[in-house]
Amino acid sequence: MALTFEHVSLGQRVLFGFGRAADNLRAEVARFNAKRVMVIASGAGAQAAADVSAGIDVAVNYDDVAAHVPIEKAEKARAAVAGHGIDLLVSIGGGSTIGLAKAVALTSGLPIVAVPTTYAGSEATNVWGLTDASGKTTGTDDRVLPATVIYDAALTLSLPVDLSVASGLNGLAHCIDSMWAPEADPINQALAAEGIRALSRGLPRIFENPQDLAGREQALYGAYLSAVAFASAGSGMHHKICHVLGGTWKMPHAQTHATVLPYVLAFNAPEAPDAAARIAGAFGSEDAAAGLNRLRTAVNAPKALKNYGFAEKDIPEAVELILPVIPASNPRKVSPSSLTELLTAAWAGTTPGT
Repeated sequence: MALTFEHVSLGQRVLFGFGRAADNLRAEVARFNAKRVMVIASGAGAQAAADVSAGIDVAVNYDDVAAHVPIEKAEKARAAVAGHGIDLLVSIGGGSTIGLAKAVALTSGLPIVAVPTTYAGSEATNVWGLTDASGKTTGTDDRVLPATVIYDAALTLSLPVDLSVASGLNGLAHCIDSMWAPEADPINQALAAEGIRALSRGLPRIFENPQDLAGREQALYGAYLSAVAFASAGSGMHHKICHVLGGTWKMPHAQTHATVLPYVLAFNAPEAPDAAARIAGAFGSEDAAAGLNRLRTAVNAPKALKNYGFAEKDIPEAVELILPVIPASNPRKVSPSSLTELLTAAWAGTTPGT
């Protein structure tokens, strides 16, 4: 069969190198000719942010960061940008930090230089998300795509093992969802497969030795590939589930993705044999679900939604909210009963099977 598809690649500068974050940031600020820089970092990441930004003039250090980017936090940050005449945003941290920078860029059009310290991958996508009383809203807009990403594995060495694992599995979810998301094509499937290979090599090394630089670099490389694939392919069933859970019940982002992923893979794989074969091959396994489960066992992955604030009584409401947003192109038809079964298993942490 002849290949027919349309692929969109997002334009972005990527600088990768151990111990080079400060030098690369200084060079990027000069390249943008920025005079009024806002550095966005959480309170917990203040020291790392100070170290990375030591070589630039910072107009504002901003630390009012929260998971899932509450709209009131976004509005406050936007006001700070306007009030200080900021001309460049620098995000140093994880997904919540880059998410806030994106919320500001969405309305201001300011460029972002992202310096990730986790494996979330948000820095390489044009996807934004905001939460309010009614839940989480997401969208895509090229204004929120960071102009430059600076990767430095040295900044991840202090990330605890459990957060490293959850964050890396969040990256893996980008890869797997990209295999059958609405805009999946052979290019982003190839990127996703390489991302799976890199993450499945890197995460066990981090788990065994948190100071393993090669493992950290493999995980960063894999996270970047996962995000590029996801930005092109769009949100599939997995991400729709996790966006509802995270936005409605304020669940931790990475742990929620890490927990839900094996259940979605086991659900979809039988109806997507080509994608499942790619995933299995990337894991070095004969079966996609078995390959993921083997990795999860090796790194002691998060196991149950009940451990992260989701109650069994909330499953019917979750089903009602999730069903309308699952893409029609999902490989397997999703019914209220099948989604209830999936969420119940993920809540309890039972071993997912095919």
